[in-house]
Amino acid sequence: MWIVRGLESYPPDAPPVVAALGIFDGVHLAHRAILATAVERGRDLRVPSIACTFDPHPTEVLQPDRAPRPISTLDERLELIASTGVDGALVLRFTRELAVIEAEAFVRDVLAGRLKVREVVVGYNHTFGRGARGNVTLLAELGDQLGFRVHVTPPFEVDGVPVSSTAIRAALQSGNVEGAARLLGRAYTVNGQVVQGAGRGRTLGFPTANLALDRPLLARSGVYACDAEMDGATWQAVVNVGVRPTFGEDRLAVEAHVLDFAGELYGRRIRVAFLRRLRDESRFPSVDALRQQIASDVASARRLRRG
Repeated sequence: MWIVRGLESYPPDAPPVVAALGIFDGVHLAHRAILATAVERGRDLRVPSIACTFDPHPTEVLQPDRAPRPISTLDERLELIASTGVDGALVLRFTRELAVIEAEAFVRDVLAGRLKVREVVVGYNHTFGRGARGNVTLLAELGDQLGFRVHVTPPFEVDGVPVSSTAIRAALQSGNVEGAARLLGRAYTVNGQVVQGAGRGRTLGFPTANLALDRPLLARSGVYACDAEMDGATWQAVVNVGVRPTFGEDRLAVEAHVLDFAGELYGRRIRVAFLRRLRDESRFPSVDALRQQIASDVASARRLRRG
């Protein structure tokens, strides 16, 4: 998948496209339905399919105190978008200048003018333009005037729950990583680098990788059964998200004990997939009690893999 960052970098001689519009934070199942439709329509019309996305999140620019924490970084988002089979992605930088462009002007100048869209695919609740005044009805009307078709995907539900980035954030913040995975269509993942820690895990017999994450973690504090991916290989892991109350600390940390891994972790890049929340983080009366609980957590994680 090719990536163009900024409308000014979009080739003026690029061919007409089918464009899927959205922020696509997390690239959940409803987003995938939009992108799959764009891929299908592009193949039918024999033109490229592209995802047109925005970064940062509009709320981060317009109402930063109310901005949601992202489910995925931009790079993670683009990787997930690429997995849907679209041919390209255009990342439009969301600024206050972009925010004041009227909906009609955005469609005329960007979609019909610069991108030369043959068709546009959006979700049923998509809004655009100044004050989010543009909606799917206006988009279809403008498409009729300017010569492109609009496909609107209906609400997407899983077990009666509408799939949305908001619902996924709520599930993660409550610790329901399995519920979030059902809405995402995959496990919730974060990426980070292993940094120097206090080394307490090694003295307990359970060495841990202290992770500096690429973005704020959405998952609630607690202990999780996870998968840890490093250099193309996947290992089971037990991950603690919290402040390590047994040692009297109050700074949030993310620590991963990678099962059956004997190599050096410091400096490595790790992708952690959250599979199940095992328990709350607790303060233990002694180091021995903590050691026994970690052993129990490891056993629980192993049983999860065995199914």
